[in-house]
Amino acid sequence: MAKFCQLSYHWPHIRPLLEITDLSKKYGNTVIFEDANIVINDEQKTAVIGRNGAGKSTLFKMILAQEELDAGQIKHLPGVRLGYVEQHAEFPPSETVLDFLMRVSGKADWECAKMSGRFQLKRDLLTTIAASLSGGYRMRVKLTAMLLADPNLLLLDEPTNYLDLTTLLLLEHVLRTFRGSILVISHDREFLKRTCTSTLEVAHGRLTFFPGEVESYLAFKEEQAGYIQNTNKKIMAQKEHLQEFVDRFRYKASKAKQAQSKLKAIAKLHTISIDNKLATARIALPPIITKPGSILRVEHLTIGYNPPPGMGEMEGAIIASDISFEIPRGDKVVILGNNGQGKTTLLKTLAGELPPLGEDSKIAWWHKADIGYYAQHVEAALRQSDRVDEYLRRCAPTDAKEEDVLRMAGNFLFRRDDLSKTVSVLSGGEKARLCLAGILLHAHNVLLLDEPTNHLDFETSEALADALGSYGGTVIFVSHSRTFVNTVANRLLEVSNGTVRTYPDTYEDYVASLEEVLTADVDGVIGGVTAPNENELERQRHRLEQKTKQRQIAQLEKLMNEQDKKKSELLQFFFDNPTDYAPEKNRELKELTALLLAEEEEWLRLNS
Repeated sequence: MAKFCQLSYHWPHIRPLLEITDLSKKYGNTVIFEDANIVINDEQKTAVIGRNGAGKSTLFKMILAQEELDAGQIKHLPGVRLGYVEQHAEFPPSETVLDFLMRVSGKADWECAKMSGRFQLKRDLLTTIAASLSGGYRMRVKLTAMLLADPNLLLLDEPTNYLDLTTLLLLEHVLRTFRGSILVISHDREFLKRTCTSTLEVAHGRLTFFPGEVESYLAFKEEQAGYIQNTNKKIMAQKEHLQEFVDRFRYKASKAKQAQSKLKAIAKLHTISIDNKLATARIALPPIITKPGSILRVEHLTIGYNPPPGMGEMEGAIIASDISFEIPRGDKVVILGNNGQGKTTLLKTLAGELPPLGEDSKIAWWHKADIGYYAQHVEAALRQSDRVDEYLRRCAPTDAKEEDVLRMAGNFLFRRDDLSKTVSVLSGGEKARLCLAGILLHAHNVLLLDEPTNHLDFETSEALADALGSYGGTVIFVSHSRTFVNTVANRLLEVSNGTVRTYPDTYEDYVASLEEVLTADVDGVIGGVTAPNENELERQRHRLEQKTKQRQIAQLEKLMNEQDKKKSELLQFFFDNPTDYAPEKNRELKELTALLLAEEEEWLRLNS
């Protein structure tokens, strides 16, 4: 069996923190680890990768003594101080952020405030009731509490799940400057590239360490596989050549001794075994033919939650208002914004899961729109007693063939033995794959997806991104995975400060502009320099806003010119063929006219 880079490198000036020796773990008949070994050293920032169900989270639980070992040993060496985030930690109902941090850390208020600044928890936020914060800010409080304990080895299990982009960028900044070791599990390849300098793969019951970042490791694996394949070909060719000699002269007395020698040589030749390559999801979406025109028009929309009957006006029920935008057919639109700003609320409202608020709210879908909706926690609604094949058959359209169901199951890595599994035994990643397979069995021409990559390993996440990127229909989605967004999105909607705007530039520009403001703010806190005051931050935001507005105007003008050209071509058709019956062209002309009118209004608004 081919093994490489199996043990960690030891350098004289770096001390080990954690030693795992001959680790074995089984669940029933499933082997998770078998005689696995690794040493984790100080100042080692390691990406932990592997397929769903390979044992990454189980490894962390065993390190934290939350899960028992079947055999072997996990030794915490002298001086190691573990840090991890309590995912389900409760905040007392009346405790402020600062009080919570002082209580759990035992540190003075100024120390807690200084560490909080690294996650932009300052001023009024420190005196806010912790339990009242949005999910993104609560995670910032938990991360601050973890760092206040002064750990030198952080265990982070999918820290990017449900994090907004701002918190994600702040966490990256902290991890890059952290003077200690980290082990981080994540499906976000971009996050791993920015924070980790070594790689630990959990696969085939073993732990394989590589002293380089994820991209280098994956390239190295491909190179190793190619080398072994070529070596095995040469060995097999040599065997065949020797066997030909044996077959030809084995029974010839003058050559019998040589033939025996060749047989011994054949016995000594062994091909190099290599682990079976793990299957990768092959996601194929039904072909969709897209015609020009609008798929969705939103005007003066207000989103939020209606108060229960008899409760009167509920404070904070309205999340965002006066939302107007239009989406052409075939576009791939990502909804961006911090947690709590209304991304999921907007998607739910577009999907019809929540009613729009306000009398002037208008949501107009194209009359042929066929919508498939994947909710953020959709796997929680699965019946635990359902079998995989039963669930997929129930999701499939009535005219679907059995082979269509089995093909989609196979596309999402559910093989013959997996079809009889019940939902109750599936991992989080398997449940997410099952729900996606159920939705994609239909030939929807519109997909609304809320955090579809959560719980997916990055091979499956990237396969989904590639499929959606070449899909002919319209996709509107929420995601904080930068690799996924970069692959799929060609249009950006930002939900912020109670409204929604179209962002004119690329996603890379959006991330860079956000990072520019955050870096200026956080570096001021870390460097001991007074952080930019509110006026300075406001000026920075204003400059970025003006730059964005100018680019938005230029992009809008380009789009209007293209659509005006299409409109002229349609008018010319009707001029040349006055008696032709062409309802499709007539409808297209009406849609283009309405689209141009809306864009002209937006152009005037931006120039006002």
